[in-house]
Amino acid sequence: MKNNRCVRALAACMAVLLCWLAAGCAQKNAGQRPSREIIEELVVDYGSYGADADDRVKELTAELKAADADLGARWERIMALWAGLSAQQAPQYGVLPDGLPDTDELCIDVLGFQLAPDGTMKDELIGRLNVALDSAKKYPNAYVVCTGGGTAAENANATEAGEMAKWLVAHGLREDRVIAEDRSLTTAQNAIYTCDILAERCPQVKQLAIVSSDYHIPTGVLLFTAESILRAEKTGAERWQVTSGAAWKAPECSLSAMFQAGALIELSGDTDTAFEIYYDTYDIHELPSLH
Repeated sequence: MKNNRCVRALAACMAVLLCWLAAGCAQKNAGQRPSREIIEELVVDYGSYGADADDRVKELTAELKAADADLGARWERIMALWAGLSAQQAPQYGVLPDGLPDTDELCIDVLGFQLAPDGTMKDELIGRLNVALDSAKKYPNAYVVCTGGGTAAENANATEAGEMAKWLVAHGLREDRVIAEDRSLTTAQNAIYTCDILAERCPQVKQLAIVSSDYHIPTGVLLFTAESILRAEKTGAERWQVTSGAAWKAPECSLSAMFQAGALIELSGDTDTAFEIYYDTYDIHELPSLH
């Protein structure tokens, strides 16, 4: 009987201990936000307030690291890159700079532009292609990836990448150098699907050079680099180095930091929030104030 009482007492103590531990874990988990929620606030704060959000960015990065050390380190790199891009000088115009690999380790990524309703290319896209063509002649061993899906309102068979690839081949590039990424409808998708293709078909590629209109180059560099950072097997071991490449000089135009925020959120996997930002229906007031 005495032994039975001891066993029951021990079991009761164990039950109390387990309940206490479970309550402590539940309380800890209840106070820890999902990583996606932290990333949203991190990116939107910087997109909305720029350098005024630096202190909040540091706090949120620390919170993300506490939730997921590896993911936090990756987003710390992305945020540092984003801040640095705003201080960069204007891109090089017309053709890629000297000093890039003169081998098939280089890939020239030409970012698409919405087609006319009948599926023909607008002048801005042809301008980008002329820069890509001159760059491909300067680096004859590089691959050229054309990016962009179906954006012709009255021609379901036309894609930006398909029309771009045909143009480049018609103007003298070997067909085996030209790759069409014809699924994407956003710049974030340009980065995602291009990296998919390169990882599968061109594993030797180590450097990506972005070709686009001048106002679009910083966004392209940000998103392609961010995608490379997020895909790396470990932090700091990215497969691709991304450069600003060369630009076509467009009429006065710009892309807002908040648009870039939406694109980064799309890379993180939260497409719904990204499109709220793209369509200007996202309510910044849902997030805590910086002060």
